[in-house]
Amino acid sequence: MPWIQLRLSANEDTSEKYSDWLSACGAQAVTFIDAQDTPIYEPLPGDEVIYWHNTVVMGLFDASHDMDKTITYLKSIHPDKNNMAYKLEQLEDKDWEREWMDNFHPMKFGERLWICPSWREVPDPTAVNVMLDPGLAFGTGTHPTTALCLTWLDGLDLVGKTVVDFGCGSGILSLAALKLGAKKVIGIDIDPQALQASKANAERNGIADRLALFLPKDQPSFKADVVVANILAGPLRELAPTIIEFVAPNGQLALSGVLEEQANELQNIYSQWCEMDAIAVQDEWVRLSGKKN
Repeated sequence: MPWIQLRLSANEDTSEKYSDWLSACGAQAVTFIDAQDTPIYEPLPGDEVIYWHNTVVMGLFDASHDMDKTITYLKSIHPDKNNMAYKLEQLEDKDWEREWMDNFHPMKFGERLWICPSWREVPDPTAVNVMLDPGLAFGTGTHPTTALCLTWLDGLDLVGKTVVDFGCGSGILSLAALKLGAKKVIGIDIDPQALQASKANAERNGIADRLALFLPKDQPSFKADVVVANILAGPLRELAPTIIEFVAPNGQLALSGVLEEQANELQNIYSQWCEMDAIAVQDEWVRLSGKKN
């Protein structure tokens, strides 16, 4: 059926309040989106959710809903009654689930690695295929940082190797490493939901028996042939001694979640322990890699 979408301009202080207003007015769903393309990342467990400074709060209403009455009511309770910033949009009737699914296609990384949604046909049955659906945690291969790490893993000989995936998210890098021949992968993440997603995705790919998952407080002392950390520049800087401790002598290391302007600082930090490679760049994001001395 057709829908009407109401957009309200908000900020980090008013987003929750406006969401409650839209729900009280009969919105079938409420969504928050960023008005200025500023990244907000998953909070630590127990931390307060942070919204963008410029947020759009969107309410989805049935097409038969009396929107004039809703707008009049919202203006009456809005802090700026005469200048409430809003926009009404008529949405065409679509199969939204099918529309969403159609946006995801198999993606190739490097020479042999494919990431494939479960509802799509595998392009090359003889390739290394990871079946991964968008779900609980970030990481389906669409972000440049994930793509950079997947391409790097594809270029390694991982047969029989041990791997640490620091900040495993959906488990996409863990799954790729295992499908590329790794003997064992240790996945570590601060978010219990990420560990659930990694476990479910590993089970879907038939490789869960070679994947061990831990919260940081439970992470074992472990030396790995390969360590990959696709997180953010701040944690990569602050946790450098922890991350480097996982890398065995002559082991390989890759770091991502880093913007170009942050790369040199991190390159210098990790060069204390590693012979660093040239920086790889994709869409203003970078991957740092090297071999431990």
